Amino acid sequence: MKEYYVLTAKDFYDGLKEDKLLGLRCKECGQITCPPLPTCQWCGSIDLEKTELSGNGEILTFTLTDVPPEGFEPHYIVCLVRLDEGPTIMGRLDYDAEKVTVKYERSQELIGKKVKAGHVVLPADKYSMGEKLVPLFKVV
Repeated sequence: MKEYYVLTAKDFYDGLKEDKLLGLRCKECGQITCPPLPTCQWCGSIDLEKTELSGNGEILTFTLTDVPPEGFEPHYIVCLVRLDEGPTIMGRLDYDAEKVTVKYERSQELIGKKVKAGHVVLPADKYSMGEKLVPLFKVV
C-alpha cells in the first residue's frame, strides 16, 4: 500500500532547520507543491515524490508589520516569494525594516529582488505550543 504522506510537515520543518527547502514533485503534471500538501496543488494527484528545492527565488510582494500579534517584535517584513522551481511560499524577509518605511517608492525596489531561503526560529507565545520555525529569505 502506498504511503499517503510522502512529505510530512515534520519532514518539511526538519529540512528547514538545516536550511533545506523540501517540496513535492507531481509525477502526473510535473509541477512542484511547497509547502507540502497531501495532493498536488495543481492537478490534485496523489502520485508525488519528495524533492529538494534550491531555495532561490524572487520577491513577488511583501508587507511591513508595524503592529504585530502579541509575543512578536514590531517592524518585521513578511514576503511572498516565487521559487525558481515554480511554487510560491511565504516567509520572513531578512531586511532592514527601517529602509522600507523611509519612502514608499524606495520600498518598491524590493519587488523582483532575488532571495535565498534559510530559516528563523521564533519564540513561543501563549497561543502556541512552542517555538515556531519559519522560512527566512535573504536578499542576494
